[in-house]
Amino acid sequence: QVQLVESGGGLVQAGGSLRLSCAASGRTASTYAMGWFRQAPGREREFVARITRSGLRTYYADSVKGRFTISRDNAKNTVYLQMSSLKPEDTAVYYCAASSISSSLSPDYDYWGQGTQVTVSS
Repeated sequence: QVQLVESGGGLVQAGGSLRLSCAASGRTASTYAMGWFRQAPGREREFVARITRSGLRTYYADSVKGRFTISRDNAKNTVYLQMSSLKPEDTAVYYCAASSISSSLSPDYDYWGQGTQVTVSS
């Protein structure tokens, strides 16, 4: 079992930056690939970024590529999502998730956090 708790969300103006954190407890997070997903009102949950167990490989949705950076500190059992050049369309609840396989598909993720709201004003 892994428990995930996101933090760092908030209200920011367009063009601004935020860093989300996802703290893992329970089974060592380094045994899982980690991902970030988001869900905007009235829309389905979508993939944002993921990182392999070692942290050596990262993958991004086209919509955030070049603006967002995912990283992890396995010693701290924490995953981060650095978001820059934020746009109003980035507004959503952001979730971190843990998977036993490396995937961009939400059904492949076994554990989910409760989410943190990110609101980008124009």
